[in-house]
Parts: sequence; C-alpha cells; structure tokens
Amino acid sequence: MNRRFAIKSTFLAAGVAVAAACAPMMEKEPDIVDIAVSNGSFNTLVAAVTAAGLVDTLKSEGPFTVFAPTDEAFAALPAGTVESLLLPENKDQLTAILTYHVVPGAVTSDQLAGQHLSVATVNGAEVQIDGRDGVMVNDSTVTAADIIASNGVIHVIDAVLLP
Repeated sequence: MNRRFAIKSTFLAAGVAVAAACAPMMEKEPDIVDIAVSNGSFNTLVAAVTAAGLVDTLKSEGPFTVFAPTDEAFAALPAGTVESLLLPENKDQLTAILTYHVVPGAVTSDQLAGQHLSVATVNGAEVQIDGRDGVMVNDSTVTAADIIASNGVIHVIDAVLLP
C-alpha cells in the first residue's frame, strides 16, 4: 500500500513538474500590441506607438479600449504628417494624438449601441461616440468592432482622431 502511494505521488509530482515546465511555452492570449503587430493593417500605428514609448503601457494589464486607425487612415493625413510626428522632437505631440485614441476600460460595441456619448480619453480630452447607427468616433467610422485582447478591446477606425 505504501509502495502504491509512493508511485502515485511520484507520477503526480512528475505531472505537476511537466505542467509547470510547459506553462511558459503555452501561448498566452494576445494583448493589444500583439494583435496590432500581427494584423498587418496597423504598421503605422505600431511604429507610432513605438516612437511615443507607449508599447509597455499598451501591453500592461489595462483594460483599455483602443480606436485603432489603419495604415490607410494614416496615409489620408496631409503629406509629411506621419513622418514629422515620428521625429523625436515631436514625441509629446505624437503621444497626445495616440492617447486620444485610448479610453480607459474595455468597452464593446454593444455597450455603445443606441447611445450618443462624450467620453474622456487617456489624454484627458473627450471624444464623441455615436452608436445610434453603427459606431462613429468623432468623424471616424468603426469598420471592425470588438477585437478582444487580453488587456482590452480594439475597434478599427477609418480616420486618425486629432485632439
């Protein structure tokens, strides 16, 4: 009986050890930055977030709601705007623009449906969200909603929001 208990305990301990060793290899749910990087439509946004030093913030626990402009949205800005914003001397302006795209908390489109709201962003300014016919953020349309990340929600928008 004691021998059987010892064998079971050894197998149980080995199983726990294997599970603990494998845990770091198991994929964790992607965060906001991981999703933006892997998507392929947010290369400019990722470059801007990196230049502004906001990667660690957007990889933190959150939760955040990010209104994420596509590469096409950034391309629609006046010529030279993105290049200028990415310069080190314009980091504060870039940070202000990027944090204007972020709302504290995880807000899904069903929470916005049928409402017209003024919502404070991380940079302190407010955006106007109109969920009465689709979802609009200021003059931008949400083209893909509710991309769930481990630390929040991404809503894809078709224009860059300017504070």
